[in-house]
Amino acid sequence: MQFKHPEILYFLFLLVIPILVHLFQLRRFKKQYFTNVRFLKELSIQTRKSSKIKKWLLLATRLLLLTFIIIAFAQPFFKAKDSKNSSNEMYIVLDNSFSMQAKGQKGELLKRVVQELLENTPENQTFSLITNSETFWNTDIKSIRTELQNLKHSALPFQLESAMAKIKSRKTAFNKDVVVITDAVGMESKQLKSIDKEFNTYFIIPEAEHENNVAIESVFIHQTLDDFYEIGLKLSAFGEKNKQIPVALYNQNKLIAKTLSKFDAKEKTIYFTIPKKDFHGYASIIDNGLEYDNNLYFSISKPKKNNIISIGTAEKSNFLSRIYTNDEFNFNNFTIETLDYNAIEKQNTIVLNELDEIPQALQTTLKSFVEKGGNLVLIPSSKTSTANLNLFLKIFENIQFKSLENKEKLVTKINFNHPLFSGVFENKINNFQYPKTKASFGIAGSNPAALYYEDQTPFLTSINNPPDASGSSVYIFTAPINGENSNFQQSPLIVPTFYKMGVNSQNNGVNAITIGNNNPFLVDATLSKDEILKVKNETETFIPVQQILNDKVKLTFNDFPEQAGNFGIYNQNERIQNISFNFNRTESDLAQANKEALSDYKTTDSIETVFNSLQTDRTDSQIWKWFVIFALLFLVTEMAIIRFVK
Repeated sequence: MQFKHPEILYFLFLLVIPILVHLFQLRRFKKQYFTNVRFLKELSIQTRKSSKIKKWLLLATRLLLLTFIIIAFAQPFFKAKDSKNSSNEMYIVLDNSFSMQAKGQKGELLKRVVQELLENTPENQTFSLITNSETFWNTDIKSIRTELQNLKHSALPFQLESAMAKIKSRKTAFNKDVVVITDAVGMESKQLKSIDKEFNTYFIIPEAEHENNVAIESVFIHQTLDDFYEIGLKLSAFGEKNKQIPVALYNQNKLIAKTLSKFDAKEKTIYFTIPKKDFHGYASIIDNGLEYDNNLYFSISKPKKNNIISIGTAEKSNFLSRIYTNDEFNFNNFTIETLDYNAIEKQNTIVLNELDEIPQALQTTLKSFVEKGGNLVLIPSSKTSTANLNLFLKIFENIQFKSLENKEKLVTKINFNHPLFSGVFENKINNFQYPKTKASFGIAGSNPAALYYEDQTPFLTSINNPPDASGSSVYIFTAPINGENSNFQQSPLIVPTFYKMGVNSQNNGVNAITIGNNNPFLVDATLSKDEILKVKNETETFIPVQQILNDKVKLTFNDFPEQAGNFGIYNQNERIQNISFNFNRTESDLAQANKEALSDYKTTDSIETVFNSLQTDRTDSQIWKWFVIFALLFLVTEMAIIRFVK
């Protein structure tokens, strides 16, 4: 037991005064003469004994009365078991990612958590609130009531490391209480290492009733016919399968196709045939899982021919003219002597086809070409010096050629995950006709290859998105592919490989950008210095980061827009291109909830429990009221003794 005002206990010495008063009473008994009767004498003796008992009882009750009053004014208490943390700062980390759209026993997880915060957070409690997208420092529940009620789901996934970094940046003299509210979807053990061991950390894990969810993952053009596109919708089912899902396709908000799809596997692709015209709409499904991944917005613009030139001898470029046909490509071949440098910036892809030397002027021009979004294909010549090749490649990345090896090799492996072959093969091919080369260059670099030799060295590799480039790629063969050195031109791989390298996805393909993916986007537009492009729809308008590149503009969207949907790119009031944005699907699989990773941390079921626990553990037990009660009891006892004891 401790005292808030221990100095008041010195008044206990004053208890000596009533003791002295009772022991040394100045009043004495007076003799009173009565008739000499024995009965009266015995009565006098009994009266004296009763009077002494009464005085001792009164002394005891008065001493106890004064003692309890003095102790009550000293305010005794029992110290709280966690009193050292009573001055801790409070931080609440709230996960508002899309997985918190899942339904729990009491409704949507995020809405239920917000309601509990509003109902159970003490009004006098100062705290800081950190969500995926917003931060509120040193506030209270009254001040942010409206913000909490209007809190929306964030496209940003829950990142515990980021939240902890923000908390650690608040340097104060006090320790910190951290309450993390998350469904633990995507939680990894390495993220927990960001938690400071000095923090008093609690985890609240809202649980979804079920993990069933269906998501539209992506859309692609499966076939291009004369008058139609056959598009494929890739869907993923998580949790329960063997259920039918309605799938609809809308163009300009008008329903153009609808079907029912039954899932018998985790993934399924549904195909629709649509007219070969501009498309600006979305695909939609209806399920009982998350809402954010039920719509996929996309645009398909009228196809444009891709401009391609090959720089090399005409004999070595004949195979390219058979791949790059007039219906989809504008293909031309130039020798190094007849090349028009002014035509380079108008191309989509340039093939350096076994040049014996790459002139310095051409190197500089190609560097600018790649930076503005063009694709470059390098096929080395056996007569090329490695010094000349390496000087050129240093422009893009530190990838270097080694000496030429006169050794026959087989190309035996396709990297199906490489962006070059994305969507090319429906099934993985293992038993294809292996092409071979008689001589090849060694290569030093860490870039993943698209095609490998049997010894796992690269035959075709790439540099994706070189520094300052606009979604372009540099493709590099490590061997000449002319008929004398290789039979690659007779391989089934030759057509899909060069076709994909020659196609600009913005000219021929689906436009469906993922919000938060900062890959640059090129728009055909000629702007003056004072003009800017805007991106807008009926509900949202924003200005992306932009850079003028001659007759094109490079746009970077960062974390905009805030909501997925179909938008237009405008130059003042003129709509120059359609564009579509979607949220990343990383939150779709609710089975990713990793509650086991939190086994070493304090977990609780609600915010109410956390605040009650903190208050109980950190509040001193005040017992002065009991001493006041006892003092009153002894006061009543004293009055009773005076009145009833004779």
